[in-house]
Amino acid sequence: MVSKYLVNFNSRELPQEEAEYLIIGGGIAGLYTAWAAANTGAQVTLLTKRSVAESNTDRAQGGIAAALGQHDSPELHLQDTLIAGAGLCDEAAVRILVTEGPERVRELIDMGASFDRNVDGLCFTREGCHSQDRILHAQGDATGAEILRALSQNVVGIPNVDVLENQYVVDLLVRDGTCYGVLALDQTSGEFRIFRGRVVVLATGGSGRLYNYTTNPEVATADGIALAFRAGVEVMDMEFIQFHPTSLVLPGAPRFLISEAVRGEGAILRNSRGERFMPQYHGMAELAPRDIVSRAILAEMAKTGADSVFLDVTHLEPEKIKERFPTITLTCAKYGLDITRELIPVAPAAHYMMGGVKTDLWGETSIKHLFACGEASCLGVHGANRLASNSLLDGLVSGGRIVQRAAYVLESGSREKPHFSCNQLLPTPEINFKELRQKLQLIMGEKVGPLRTALRLAEALAFFDRWAHLRNHEVRETSQMETRNMLEVGELITEAAMMRTESRGGHFRLDYPETSERWQKHLLLKR
Repeated sequence: MVSKYLVNFNSRELPQEEAEYLIIGGGIAGLYTAWAAANTGAQVTLLTKRSVAESNTDRAQGGIAAALGQHDSPELHLQDTLIAGAGLCDEAAVRILVTEGPERVRELIDMGASFDRNVDGLCFTREGCHSQDRILHAQGDATGAEILRALSQNVVGIPNVDVLENQYVVDLLVRDGTCYGVLALDQTSGEFRIFRGRVVVLATGGSGRLYNYTTNPEVATADGIALAFRAGVEVMDMEFIQFHPTSLVLPGAPRFLISEAVRGEGAILRNSRGERFMPQYHGMAELAPRDIVSRAILAEMAKTGADSVFLDVTHLEPEKIKERFPTITLTCAKYGLDITRELIPVAPAAHYMMGGVKTDLWGETSIKHLFACGEASCLGVHGANRLASNSLLDGLVSGGRIVQRAAYVLESGSREKPHFSCNQLLPTPEINFKELRQKLQLIMGEKVGPLRTALRLAEALAFFDRWAHLRNHEVRETSQMETRNMLEVGELITEAAMMRTESRGGHFRLDYPETSERWQKHLLLKR
């Protein structure tokens, strides 16, 4: 029998800590949940794999979408989200997002988040597939960093909140369908510890690092989804990966995100021949849904034999570009590119995971006392393709609803402290885990990327099958555990992609290029 744990351990022999709320993850979803829970007077422990500052939230440039403008409404926001989601959005979930979202954003403002303003008040911009100007941004293109600053300022240091950095959560502690806490590795001391929580929240973010090209930071290794799946939790919509159309392609540079907001301000996409091409692919041209823009870019790259296309802002006012996008301007300048005078080479890169740990409308999973929010979760709010700038909003709304629901769990929740152990795992095999991770990323990029076929997916599944034996071995170092989790989630993505014999949103099959009504449903996977 394959173990549901990554390491051999005995909970009786390990240090133990307790809290009412045990929150795993320090991005927008985790921090907001911690803030909301702390406001109820509950004792909160928040664990982060690295520092609070290191998450996808910190890299979010474009902004946060909310129907706060004079000519906007939640209904219009709902319709735009449904259109982008390609027929797979859960309308009830979307309605919650767009109606509760504005109040969550007002809370951020009350916390001190400084969004950009003009003479009329808050400054709203537009991004792909939005019918209205509804995107709030901060410091031009540093929205996520500003939100993190405000949240951290209001969470770190509160007496009833313990923020513990460098804590790698290894596995969930589940018995008879109930979650009692987690096994974690203190990466500073090298000591394993037990954290018990009456409410356990997964806010662990996404999976971009499974791919060789990604806009995500090093920490985005899909840990939460993997440990939930090992514990028997259902996952949903795993085949839907959003590849952001415009990541920077320069020698020596990381795949830095060139925000969709740049196109919202009037940037034009050109192929290597200098030709504008998006109008021939979609009526919204550069502001079409992300999946459509990504595939159009790949088609133009194939047509011209180039390794990128180009984003052109040279026709726009230089000072406006520098003021609106200071981070992008400075980052490109660091690599010798003046975006006010030169074209920006861009190509698609893995950016966001629409699927994840399946939850209900209150963030509850199929395991009692276990919740999930933000990118790690999936309740159908994004469908097959997330609408631009809905991710930060989702982190706030889903986290807030968990705290509302968890009040009932805390009133009636079990105070049992069962013992957990594992002693069946074989010693760590002598393999090069760094090399294995690189092979995995290459396989995912080539076989399970934006353009998929049965043959490519079968080759990827064969790769995962070759490494299935690792499930019988323990791994005790963070990098090894991350690689194990990446293998687990990569296989789930590939299996779901093979099962869905159609193209929809972020999932495109060259051998099944049409969208099929019979596939207007969600795929659930469970161990």
